[in-house]
Amino acid sequence: MSSYVVVGGGILGASTAFHLAKFGVKVTLVDRQDKGQASAAAAGIICPWISQRRNKKWYELVKNGAKYYKQLVAELEELGENTTGYKQVGAIALQNDEKKLQKMLERALEKRMDAPEIGELKILSPEETKEKFPIISGEWHALFVEGGARVDGKAMRDALINGAKKLGAEIVYGEAVWKNNELWIDGVRTDAEAVILTAGAWGNEIPSTLGLDLNVTFQKAQIMHFQLENDMSTGEWPVVLPPTNQYMLSFENGQVVAGSTYEENTGYDFQVTEEGKKELLDNAISVAKSLKDEKIKEVRVGFRPYTPDFLPVLGKLEGQHGFYFANGLGASGLTAGPFVGSELAKLVLGRETILELEKYTPN
Repeated sequence: MSSYVVVGGGILGASTAFHLAKFGVKVTLVDRQDKGQASAAAAGIICPWISQRRNKKWYELVKNGAKYYKQLVAELEELGENTTGYKQVGAIALQNDEKKLQKMLERALEKRMDAPEIGELKILSPEETKEKFPIISGEWHALFVEGGARVDGKAMRDALINGAKKLGAEIVYGEAVWKNNELWIDGVRTDAEAVILTAGAWGNEIPSTLGLDLNVTFQKAQIMHFQLENDMSTGEWPVVLPPTNQYMLSFENGQVVAGSTYEENTGYDFQVTEEGKKELLDNAISVAKSLKDEKIKEVRVGFRPYTPDFLPVLGKLEGQHGFYFANGLGASGLTAGPFVGSELAKLVLGRETILELEKYTPN
């Protein structure tokens, strides 16, 4: 039987391994468990339809990614993986400029024509907004998007890895290197039909040994987690999109997450900084003033990977027999990662894909 090796066990690599295993092939997922892995740190907003970003190739990724979640979660639950961290709770996009709010609604209505999963769209008064997310300060109007969802990156990654194992995949927590024209996993030479590189912020390492520079860069992100003292039922609150690039969401049992920073040129510095904490707290209080009095449970750090033009890439590496590469999902990683993994698995096995993958080639 042909064997396949996936290098990098974030949400993209985990999804790729899961889908390869689902197709019945022999697959090994290798992950070093580096500190700062983006998937493990992130809490994701699944609501790509109201973005003002105009890149159509990016939008195809995230639109399909959002749509794919329900199918994927159902498949994982059939395997007994019931803790996926995903829940459709709706989203509220905050805005106090009536013209901007109306334009946001018009964009969403237009996109709903080919993305019916957007669901109900409704402009909310400040009272209705606060009813949806009770700790929100009382001055915000909002657009409610029924199809919006949240996802816990670590929980979804773990569910995908567990699902892959149940389907026969081997999981190795160690290091894969390419030397002397051979792949070695923890010092053992490994034969594989294909090697799929999904190493995120560390994505340049193996390509560089192949003589390639794929220009993977990354941003450091810090994300703040609060624990509300009052016994509030927070599990059904929608995700919150302020009129900035920040976000807020909640999980069960009084957990509220506010993110995130976007820090350049930090290197692999996974330390929480006082400057980052202040930025996160100030932004959170600007949306929900009461958070200034709540307990900060933790601050997580992750490295979001990017490729040139901030457009994710996936495909076969030309001139490199059996090597495939996917990277650069950036802040869209939790939205697009599971879907991109499914597409990558189909590409590797010569199956028909949904995307026109020539638009995303790493070359």
